[in-house]
Amino acid sequence: MGSGSGSWHMEKRANLRGDSSAREVENAPESGCLSIVVLGASGDLAKKKTFPALFNLFQQGFLHPDEVHIFGYARTKISDDELRNRIRGYLINDKSASSEKLENVSKFLQLIKYVSGSYDSEEGFRLLDKEILEHELSKNSVEGSSRRLFYLALPPSVYPSVCKMIRHCCMNKSDLGGWTRIVVEKPFGKDLESAEQLSSQIGELFDELQIYRIDHYLGKELVQNLLVLRFANRFFLPLWNRDNIDNVQIVFREDFGTEGRGGYFDEYGIIRDIIQNHLLQVLCLVAMEKPVSLKPEHIRDEKVKVLQSVLPIKDEEVILGQYEGYRDDPTVPDHSNTPTFATMVLRIHNERWEGVPFILKAGKALNSRKAEIRVQFKDVPGDIFKCKKQGRNEFVIRLQPSEAMYMKFTVKQPGLEMSTVQSELDLSYVQRYQGVTIPEAYERLILDTIRGDQQHFVRRDELKAAWEIFTPLLHRIDDGEVKSLPYQPGSRGPAEADELLAKAGYVQTHGYIWIPPTL
Repeated sequence: MGSGSGSWHMEKRANLRGDSSAREVENAPESGCLSIVVLGASGDLAKKKTFPALFNLFQQGFLHPDEVHIFGYARTKISDDELRNRIRGYLINDKSASSEKLENVSKFLQLIKYVSGSYDSEEGFRLLDKEILEHELSKNSVEGSSRRLFYLALPPSVYPSVCKMIRHCCMNKSDLGGWTRIVVEKPFGKDLESAEQLSSQIGELFDELQIYRIDHYLGKELVQNLLVLRFANRFFLPLWNRDNIDNVQIVFREDFGTEGRGGYFDEYGIIRDIIQNHLLQVLCLVAMEKPVSLKPEHIRDEKVKVLQSVLPIKDEEVILGQYEGYRDDPTVPDHSNTPTFATMVLRIHNERWEGVPFILKAGKALNSRKAEIRVQFKDVPGDIFKCKKQGRNEFVIRLQPSEAMYMKFTVKQPGLEMSTVQSELDLSYVQRYQGVTIPEAYERLILDTIRGDQQHFVRRDELKAAWEIFTPLLHRIDDGEVKSLPYQPGSRGPAEADELLAKAGYVQTHGYIWIPPTL
């Protein structure tokens, strides 16, 4: 094949179907067309995340207009054009958009059709199936060869009824190389019992290979880099263990509060919202053993082993906080104990990590916004330079914003004196990869779903193991046995959290601040 745009699109479409090369596509029977159904299409998640991710995939040639049609489904009674107009503003976020982008937006929006119906009656889903079938027939797809992807941008309470309707009304009619897959969003349950109940209800309707439990942190560029960093670089292999690492911090900080979502947030709290899923998934990738291969099941097997090795969380190694003013929200109960901040220590009982505290920290209304992994190494034995006070070696992976990896280490201060100072080896993406657009997490994960790659999705036994770790603590919090301490908005959180870090062995660096480089 030539090197022109036709070749490029052929490669894109080959990747889209999960085939290893364009040649295989040429030799294989043509796959049917692709129907993407966004359920909850009029909601915030669909407008702000799902549709923009689909548009970016369309712009890059991964969703070809000759193959793909997108269906929005929700209870709201609106027309196709009304849905398109609601979405349009989220696809163009600058007024100086090029004419080419505006043209792409128009082409993309024409791929979208809207179907209105309830989430628990067959009438709406029969109509949806009829619309999908018409699209498939218009593309001359052989019945059973088409691909149907259902993205549930919905609250978990309606998952069972929606999945039941999809199963009964909207499945591929026969198996001729096509497939039906569903994507479900967190929160997947509120504790072990509710998560298992939800898993059972969906598991009765779909095979595990059809279910994609999305955690958008697993789609972040620097999170996806973790396995490459750990297992493709020789110098990390002997260092990544209890002999050299003193502690690991995985941190999520936001500088704003619940902002109108107080009633929703109060049902879940920061542990269910951030720590039990996003931060715990990152912990698995930091702590897991090398998988046999990069096959999704081999990777997920190793993640489950890590979760099963986590010891029960001790109350004395948990600090909860709630920012002052949180309960001023009229949708939040006056006596709410729901934490908006939590710092806790997890301990992994295995040969590699015995004795190394993994500190998970997340909070709202703090003094900065960032998400990072901070691996702190042990002190140098026999410190002849007397430089311990300057801080330890640290390897920091900054997930957002200003994606970067940097290694803090001690060097000689330039000059005539033999004095030391902390500096860094810095790989900042904005500087090193100029002109390269880092894809949004949702783009990557939706593309993985289309390709049938479950590596970056949560398996049922993985979900169960995660809830087994946190459910006892969450029940003690819900029962008021563990209290949230007040903290000032714009602060670091409760002072007791810093004391817990110090007890766990974390040594804070004084006098050194990493500054993201400017171009």
